[in-house]
Amino acid sequence: MSKTCLPRFIVPAVLLIAFPAQAELPLGARQMIEAAIASGDEAKVATVLELARTTWPDDTSEIAAIEKEWAQQKLAREAAAAEAEQAAIRQAGLFDRWEGEGELGGFQSSGNSDTIGVAAGLKLKREGIDWSHRVRARFDYQRQNGETSREQLFAAYEPRWQFTDDLFAYGLAQFERDQIQGIDARYAVSGGLGYKIVDRDGLSLAVKAGPAFRITDYTDGRSEQRLAGLAGFDFDWQIFERLTLTQDANAVAETGGEAVLLVDSSNTTLNLVTGLDFKVSDSLRARMSYQVDYDSNPPAGKVSTDTLTRATLIYGF
Repeated sequence: MSKTCLPRFIVPAVLLIAFPAQAELPLGARQMIEAAIASGDEAKVATVLELARTTWPDDTSEIAAIEKEWAQQKLAREAAAAEAEQAAIRQAGLFDRWEGEGELGGFQSSGNSDTIGVAAGLKLKREGIDWSHRVRARFDYQRQNGETSREQLFAAYEPRWQFTDDLFAYGLAQFERDQIQGIDARYAVSGGLGYKIVDRDGLSLAVKAGPAFRITDYTDGRSEQRLAGLAGFDFDWQIFERLTLTQDANAVAETGGEAVLLVDSSNTTLNLVTGLDFKVSDSLRARMSYQVDYDSNPPAGKVSTDTLTRATLIYGF
């Protein structure tokens, strides 16, 4: 009895049915993915990869390999960029890597009253690996009917040491002058701890507190030296794409002349500034701000609360 043999061409066909060849990702699909990767837009790459997986489900392993290679290259680039950034910071000179903003506004009126006013400010910031430095200055001047009705100067320097992403130690040295309110010069130094409660895109809130020492020279010749406690917070909220609410406050509560008299509070001052910033361009912003200065124990003949509304332009650099 003879055996029936299958034709030779049938055997490969049977094997192809049982073990189909691995399909390759179409050239057009690969080019689409490569174009998305070349754009550098991570969101676009993720979208194209997801579309490729949906359109060519039989090629998911090849798509996954492309995605893995892209992710590894991305991590390598980020690591190299971070290393280069740290090297640049370490090699930077004292006056390098500063950024900041200048603020300027003014007004003039005539008629029943002849008034001229100027508001100016400056903020500088330098970020290091662990250290950061902040410099702030503000000047307000107003003259009405031939007499100076406001002449206020404020300057501060604040270094920070970042323990973690959220916890930091700060130092502070500041100077104030407001002869209209009876203060010829006020010096304060402080140091303590701060914490970033919220720090994400569009919203940030940081608080700080610590002991302080303050010297006040009054226009009548008196001088006072007092231990104090300082508390402050900084709040920024991006309401819309071009509109941001800023809130900065610093409060200093003085004790009596000796450290043991901590309960016997002699003087409390509060500086509160609320502002609305409108972004005109990447470098230019318009600001409307409202400032409250409170002194619980002002010189004789002066009031405790002083307010100021500013309309200024801010240029970032």
